[in-house]
Amino acid sequence: MLLFQYMRFLYLQRFMKVYFTIFILLLTNLQTTNAQKVQIALLKYSGGGDWYANPTSLPNLVKYCNTNLNTQIDPDIATVDVGSIEIFNYPFVHMTGHGNIILNPDEAENLRNYLISGGFLHVSDNYGLDPYFRREMNKVFPGIEMHELPFSHPIYHQAYDFPDGLPKIHEHDDKTPQGFGLFYEGRLVCFYDYECDLGDGWESSEVHNDSPEKRMEAFMMGANIIQFVFQQ
Repeated sequence: MLLFQYMRFLYLQRFMKVYFTIFILLLTNLQTTNAQKVQIALLKYSGGGDWYANPTSLPNLVKYCNTNLNTQIDPDIATVDVGSIEIFNYPFVHMTGHGNIILNPDEAENLRNYLISGGFLHVSDNYGLDPYFRREMNKVFPGIEMHELPFSHPIYHQAYDFPDGLPKIHEHDDKTPQGFGLFYEGRLVCFYDYECDLGDGWESSEVHNDSPEKRMEAFMMGANIIQFVFQQ
């Protein structure tokens, strides 16, 4: 009898955890709507990968979007742990890095709950992230694969038109850039740019010495992602 009661307690605890996080997300969306300002975040993870790479990229992207799309995004970029309930405060979370990612079961569940509750994850492979990111996303959504988005997908045709998909910002392995999406119940919850490196393109000009044309392509594609997320 005690075992049954204990198992029932665990089930109810998990059930209430999911719906509490959904409530927090809805409440946060209401508050940010009233304030007409939202904040986006950089995702912090364990495993040894440099989650903190490209420190100027998100502030520069926000500045570009606020200037050219008339968005009202807070210029202060938050940092949020993948396992923290604070992730539900941010409609858009960005992940990058060059190396390993490890999500424990609670972190994988938290990220899953965030994404199925309305959150969005953008991942930019900063070279070397790919095998680890794919492995860990299989923990977040077992059995759901990422698929390359067709060039006709709306994310490529927001404020700016990219008829051939992602621009090539950094060469890496000299492969064609690809944009992958993960869908949950028909909604795009994660967009992953591979062999493209949008995040490097958003960095301040002196960091990588990219041409103005390449940086502009990166900002325009980044603005498309932001606009797509906020219009979903």
